[in-house]
Amino acid sequence: MSDDTKALLEGGPDDLPERIVPLTTPGADLKIELRSGYEHFRPTARHADTPQGRLPVYEWWERTEMPG
Repeated sequence: MSDDTKALLEGGPDDLPERIVPLTTPGADLKIELRSGYEHFRPTARHADTPQGRLPVYEWWERTEMPG
């Protein structure tokens, strides 16, 4: 069974507070706020079996800093 309202995050900083996160728009890029910036994740064609079900995998691709 698949749960497309959540995603599994792969890559990025080791200190991300969560690796399974809610999706507001399935298939769209994700932006996670962390340490005065944002970690950006893109959807992949892969899914992974997790304790919360079969989830789409999103890969880290860049970090941007918040202005100021």
